[in-house]
Amino acid sequence: MSHEEPRQSTPIDAIAESWVETLVQLKPEVGTYIGRTDVGGRYGDYSPAGHEAYIEAASRTLRELRSAAPVDAVDRVTQTDLSAELELDLASSEAGLQYRDLNVIASPSQELRDVFDLMPTATVEDWSTIRTRLGALPDAVDGYIETLREGVARGITPARRQVTEVYEQVLRTGADDGFFIGFAANAGPADGQLPASLAAELSTGAGAAAVAYNRLADFLAHELLPAATQEDAIGRELYALQSRRFLGATVDLDESYEWGIEELARMVSEQEAIANEILPGASVEEAVAFLEQDPARKLHGTDALQRWMQETSDRAVEELGRTHFDIPQEIRALECMIAPTQEGGIYYTGPTDDFSRPGRMWWSVPAGVTEFDTWRELTTVYHEGVPGHHLQIGQAVVNRKTLNLWRRQLAGTSGHAEGWALYAERLMEQLGYLDDPADRLGMLDGQRMRAARVVLDIGVHLGKPLPDGSGTWTAEYAFDFMGRNVNMSPEFVRFEVNRYLGWPGQAPSYKIGQRIWEQLRDDAARRAGDGFDIKDFHRRALDLGGVGLDTLRSAMLG
Repeated sequence: MSHEEPRQSTPIDAIAESWVETLVQLKPEVGTYIGRTDVGGRYGDYSPAGHEAYIEAASRTLRELRSAAPVDAVDRVTQTDLSAELELDLASSEAGLQYRDLNVIASPSQELRDVFDLMPTATVEDWSTIRTRLGALPDAVDGYIETLREGVARGITPARRQVTEVYEQVLRTGADDGFFIGFAANAGPADGQLPASLAAELSTGAGAAAVAYNRLADFLAHELLPAATQEDAIGRELYALQSRRFLGATVDLDESYEWGIEELARMVSEQEAIANEILPGASVEEAVAFLEQDPARKLHGTDALQRWMQETSDRAVEELGRTHFDIPQEIRALECMIAPTQEGGIYYTGPTDDFSRPGRMWWSVPAGVTEFDTWRELTTVYHEGVPGHHLQIGQAVVNRKTLNLWRRQLAGTSGHAEGWALYAERLMEQLGYLDDPADRLGMLDGQRMRAARVVLDIGVHLGKPLPDGSGTWTAEYAFDFMGRNVNMSPEFVRFEVNRYLGWPGQAPSYKIGQRIWEQLRDDAARRAGDGFDIKDFHRRALDLGGVGLDTLRSAMLG
């Protein structure tokens, strides 16, 4: 179906759109994510009662979907994918995962704060909405504490390592020089000053939010930590559930582990060959050390990093839009941002449905990190921007004549999105954007890290034998293993491994997702023979929007 032919809305579209509205009302933070300003002053209910309300709504929507008859291929994808997501929600609830929902990167302890990054700040009215949400934050924190406390009562708790790390994060956020106090102190619309009364209310709200975070820290230290499990691993049954959520597909975990070992060895071999190109006879470590001494490849400070990210992204959009992709005007704007946190990680947030907020690439630079290597980070810009996440997610938002709001804004999995982004990195190599051996080494450094994560993540959580057969995986071995397989700072390695330990199944979804994307492309090429058009393959795949990888496979092969 072409973009010029509007598709008539169907009953299944209506169910999906209604689910978006339900989500926005139950979880206003989701509304902020997709650009809804009418709920921006509220938080969802993080208590056990709030979770029960969500599960009741999910069950009702699932029943409606199962009884609906699809009228076309678009409907079949919506029905299949939304049903799978809701079924996983119910299974996760049954397993009690909500009671142990605490980790270093993607749990309510971060989400309650992170939502402010996406709130509009241009007008006095925007800041009035922020004031209201700041005032609502203490109740949300208390609801979250209530849920974790229920987990303690049920014997379902997160790992001690996660509690300890998040405790430190929460303390920093709630400190006198932490996020909330600084956020309010620097408040102001784009075109003037805040009324004194609003400024005072923002300061009061920020103080209350900081107190709430300190209350959360006290709970973590004195109630949750003593009850937390010593085990970092979650075991095969829960891991399989989490893997399905992040991939939108069921994979053979044991085969994936063995494949990860092979893929890691292949990445190491490629790196060694390129290291020799950079410095004849050099090891990978020696080539990296050589590049790190090159001032022409060094950025100093986050301002320089932000400018370089933006310039690199703008150039990729402009050049690829002329030659290899049809990039709609609506998504040619991509903002590169330094995140207001220092927790580590690089991430993308999509545009709002009306494009009033563009897609954004965020870099959360760890404290103390002030130098950045362009050869190491170039492929990251392509991963997060174009042809990576921004092209993929932005294209779905553009495709409003075909896709319902859920498909445009909320559908999808890590395996689909991150798998595409890694696929895009390799594509940029094939298109000649990584001809410099140093840039290719940087790309392979990232690909090697993603392969190592498959091995580490599955290995730790399933208690697999170590690759060298010397024992079984432990968290302590994971830190050493990761340090040997990435050329990154100790701060980065520490954050990353803690992330894998607390967010099981997510990290492998990148490389496994890439594997599935490449398999689909290669299968399509074999079937089409000389008539294969890779641009058409990409267009058809991206026109689906975000989907689970099993759904992607069936849609592309159907």
